[in-house]
Amino acid sequence: MNTHPPAETAPATADAVNVSFDGRPIKASAGQSIGAALVSNGITAWRSTRKEGRPRGLFCGIGVCFDCLVTIDGEPNHRACLVQACEGMVIEGSCGPDLLSQGERSPR
Repeated sequence: MNTHPPAETAPATADAVNVSFDGRPIKASAGQSIGAALVSNGITAWRSTRKEGRPRGLFCGIGVCFDCLVTIDGEPNHRACLVQACEGMVIEGSCGPDLLSQGERSPR
């Protein structure tokens, strides 16, 4: 169940929110998507492909692909381009995609 508000419903204000990414504190604009917040803080890749370890981050930016998957507050498989950054979020990248929502099991 997705408990995080979608980015498109976020109010457009200049207020900053504080989140963390892989233990590093970052600031985001209120209403900004997590993907946009990461990129605006100089973070352009936050996961890697399974087979070849190639870096991935934002690709389409509209929720069509799964390149920007992150874990938010311990809940995996969120597309960073679709989720609004909210105060206190704990965001984690991954070393490979976990596509359980598509029926594929990641190696353990």
